[in-house]
Amino acid sequence: MTSTPYTVADVMTTKVIAVTPSTGFKDIATAMERWKVTALPVIEGEGHVVGVVSEADLLPKEEFHEHRPGLIEQMRRLGDTAKAGSTRAESMMTTPAVTIRPDATLPQAARLMADRHIKRLPVVDADGTLKGIVSRADLLKVFLRSDEELATEIRRTVVERLFPLSQEAVKITVAQGIATLTGAVRDGSLIPLAERLAHSVEGVVGVHCRLDAPAEA
Repeated sequence: MTSTPYTVADVMTTKVIAVTPSTGFKDIATAMERWKVTALPVIEGEGHVVGVVSEADLLPKEEFHEHRPGLIEQMRRLGDTAKAGSTRAESMMTTPAVTIRPDATLPQAARLMADRHIKRLPVVDADGTLKGIVSRADLLKVFLRSDEELATEIRRTVVERLFPLSQEAVKITVAQGIATLTGAVRDGSLIPLAERLAHSVEGVVGVHCRLDAPAEA
C-alpha cells in the first residue's frame, strides 16, 4: 500500500574518487583536500573495495611526527603507531570496509552510519565492486523534495488508496515538509493508518491528521 521507498541508489554519488593499496600518503592527503572529502575507498582490480582510508587514519603520522612513542604507548596504540610509520594506503586503511548495497533503504544506511560512527559508505554490488558512495548529506536529500511533490504523493499513495469513495473530500496541504490532512472520510477506522502512511512518505517532516468520520447511528 505504501509507495516504493527511496534506496541508496537514488541518492548516492556515482562519481567516486578512490585510491589503490599502493597509493602514497601525500597523494591520499592531496586527493582529500582537492575533492573536499574525509575518506576514500581503496580499490583493487576492477573496482573491488578492499578498505577505506580516512582522515583519522592519516592523523597518527602528524601526531607522532615530533616525538617517538614510548614502549607502553606503542603497545597501547599498536594500530595508530603502525599507521604513523606507514606510507601507503594498504597499511593505513581500515579493512574490511563497511559498505552498503545500492538497494538498501535510506533508514538502513542511516542506522549503519550511526552504529559504526562513520559519515560515508562505499556502495558496492553483490561482488563487492564499487558503484558509488553515500554520505550523511545524501541521506538528507529526500527532505529537499518540494511541498507540492509531497502533497501529490500523499494523495496518490495514501488518500486515493485508502479512501477511494471520499477522496474528493480530503484536503492535503504541505508546508515546510509538514503535511496536514483535513476532511471527512467514510471509514474512520482507517484514519490512524492514513496518518502512519503519510508519515512514511520520504521527505515528510511531520503530519497533522485532522480527518474525521460521521458518527455511526
